[in-house]
Amino acid sequence: MELKVSYIQTELFWENKQKNLEMFSEKIASIEEETDIIILPEMFTTGFSMDPDYFAEEMSGNSVEWMQKEAKKKNVLLIGSLIIKDDFKYYNRLLAVFPDGNILQYDKRHLFTLAGEHRVYSGGNDRLVFDYKGWRICPLICYDLRFPVWSRNTENYDVLIFIANWPERRNFAWKQLLIARAIENMCYTIGVNRVGLDGNKINHSGDSAVLDYFGNNLIEENSNKEEIKTITLQKDPMKKARNKLQFLNDQDNFTV
Repeated sequence: MELKVSYIQTELFWENKQKNLEMFSEKIASIEEETDIIILPEMFTTGFSMDPDYFAEEMSGNSVEWMQKEAKKKNVLLIGSLIIKDDFKYYNRLLAVFPDGNILQYDKRHLFTLAGEHRVYSGGNDRLVFDYKGWRICPLICYDLRFPVWSRNTENYDVLIFIANWPERRNFAWKQLLIARAIENMCYTIGVNRVGLDGNKINHSGDSAVLDYFGNNLIEENSNKEEIKTITLQKDPMKKARNKLQFLNDQDNFTV
């Protein structure tokens, strides 16, 4: 069983929703080969903004409608996070938008205190794991990567996805933690990060990755450049490796 996954590693227009939507429309349209999933970076409409009072949208807003239109047009599952206002609170919310317009959501659990994210956004309490085309997928956001208990594979997922605005100055940690999550969870692990300077003059080197269940990167090194990549994941080899090694069966049992 195959799953074709595309990601867009790109610069973002700082706090300019319209320009970012136009840019992503062009980049999505440029993907000519068939694909099942297209993954965008964290806060793809604004960059990692701490100004939700001005940039937040509701679930009926323009950016969510844009995601539905693009998912339908390309007949893909479209994944990305944006600033959402819900019940008088602000969230860094990941949306998984299906071709039929249905939406699943995940609110970032671990808020990045170093940047003050916890002061302006509310954290989520529920992890999202869902089925798509015979694959089980768990999408998470940036800082979640540092907390292995939260991403622990207790629900037999096949693909773990992290979308991010991860700074270049900590890109060694980004690369190593993605490898660790792939190895310990015996799953394909995808990290999609932005490139370029943000409005705070913080540089992002991208370093997006698609790792197999042994932690091997399946794509070439791609630091500090824009890139659109499509790769095909194979489920049977992963299942055979899991059945042979049985590592997931030996996990400790505990609850969070």
